[in-house]
Amino acid sequence: MHPIIFETGSLTLYSYGFMIALGIVAGITYLIVEGRKETGLTFDRANNLFLWIFLAAVIGGKLFLFLEDPSAYSAHPRQLLTGRGFVFYGSFLLAVPAMWLFFRIHKLPTYRMLDIMAITTCLVHMFGRLGCFLAGCCYGKPTDSMLAVVFTDPACYAEPLNTPLYPTQLMEAALVFVIMIILFRLKRRRRFYGQLFLAYLILYASGRFVLEFFRGDTGRGFIFGEQISHSQFIALCLIMVVAVVYVRWSKVAIERASR
Repeated sequence: MHPIIFETGSLTLYSYGFMIALGIVAGITYLIVEGRKETGLTFDRANNLFLWIFLAAVIGGKLFLFLEDPSAYSAHPRQLLTGRGFVFYGSFLLAVPAMWLFFRIHKLPTYRMLDIMAITTCLVHMFGRLGCFLAGCCYGKPTDSMLAVVFTDPACYAEPLNTPLYPTQLMEAALVFVIMIILFRLKRRRRFYGQLFLAYLILYASGRFVLEFFRGDTGRGFIFGEQISHSQFIALCLIMVVAVVYVRWSKVAIERASR
């Protein structure tokens, strides 16, 4: 839509990076305020935690991007730096163990921190998808729907240009916003620590599975005869694993409460 906010001389401000930066500011602000209130998290530790997550997310996101088309990125490795960004699930799947390790090393209450990070992740992710919309990546399929948007800037990644497409970036941003509201409401009647984090995983994976049917960027890869995308397969696995963990943690919380 508007991949470049402005250019002046050798300086270019890209909308995707700008929106990610806004998301990080919003996320770390929530982390600092809520972390201090619930766990005594200091400002320095909050910044260090975000640095760990950022590095893990970059590595994971780029790794999964490479795995979508290894031959193309092997031939043109610079595209990993100048291409269409990151694969969210790749970033997420490496960021979670990085968070867990940080909590263990610094003796922070792991499950409480996971709940805080669920909402923090929503903030960063929502702004990130708005950045995707401005950059034109993660675009939808052609459609005649009244919801359609048309990308015209040759610098954006949407294909084809000048064609009505599903605004899947905005659809996902709206999904994440709704999930965040649900988490805030669930927080008031939380039965056990870690519940918000698990609820986030199930809600996002379910919503992402549906949204994938509207995506038009086929380069992200498909499996099982192109029946489902890589992201849909990961979503299904995530839903099944998290559902089991949710039941287990819920039972443990009930047993502890009954003692």
